[in-house]
Amino acid sequence: MATLEIKNLHASVAEEGGEEILRGVDLEVNSGEIHALMGPNGSGKSTTAKIIAGHPAYDVTDGEVLLHIEEDEFEGVDIDDDQLTWDLLELEPNERAALGIFLGFQYPAEIEGVTMVNFLRTALNAKLEEREELFEGEGEEGDDDEDEEAGYDTSPMEGNVDEGEVGVAEFQQILQEKMEVLDMDEKFAHRYLNAGFSGGEKKQNEVLQAAILEPSIAVLDEIDSGLDIDRLQDVSDGINALRDEQGTGILQITHYQRVLDYVEPDHVHVMLDGKIAKSGDASLAEELEDKGYDWVREEVYETA
Repeated sequence: MATLEIKNLHASVAEEGGEEILRGVDLEVNSGEIHALMGPNGSGKSTTAKIIAGHPAYDVTDGEVLLHIEEDEFEGVDIDDDQLTWDLLELEPNERAALGIFLGFQYPAEIEGVTMVNFLRTALNAKLEEREELFEGEGEEGDDDEDEEAGYDTSPMEGNVDEGEVGVAEFQQILQEKMEVLDMDEKFAHRYLNAGFSGGEKKQNEVLQAAILEPSIAVLDEIDSGLDIDRLQDVSDGINALRDEQGTGILQITHYQRVLDYVEPDHVHVMLDGKIAKSGDASLAEELEDKGYDWVREEVYETA
């Protein structure tokens, strides 16, 4: 089990005189829970997601983003007592991913020439390799400048497809099992990464990536946007499978209550003006659908 803990998070756009976006966010997400983060445009939802993942477009000016894990969090990995809590703000995005953080994009990139199956296996092997280095300290004595110039040996754009801890045959078995759980056509995996995909297929692909990488905490940024009712159901089924089959904690960022008809949250949070203004259970999302956000704003300022 893992816990993502955000404490008094303040952040601004990473430029001189950049606008302050987050003004004291407090949030805690545990493995196996689904949290819905709702709010109007510009309230700071996507900024929160990007900061968790390590996006360089924002500077954190105060607060903490911590990941707490247990000794048996990762199969085959020995975790010392001093490795049970990690300050994500001190880590690179790839290190955060190795610890079990996943960000599902609202607008996934299209990459011609790289098949889904090769991309996913490479991503899995890169995560496992990075995790080993984090916990066992391999490569700490290396030349950082040299490493930076070299980049990743496991780039999906180059390298021997047979390299990595998870071989081709083993990965094919893993992929087949995950696609069966998500009720996806196997042909899907042999297409180029998101190239020519419909909006719904791209969002299904984000869920498939999470299923393969088995994160402790998955942050899904408006993964329901632009979906028709059938694709919404498919994507929602996948999100539920992440929680039910893998025990993943979900932070579901959304504008609309409709996805929560299929993915029932344990907790709903309303973000206004860069803060969590109100939290509740699934009934809060229904109230927002009926009444909008103005009543929350009025309630907050009346009690301030």
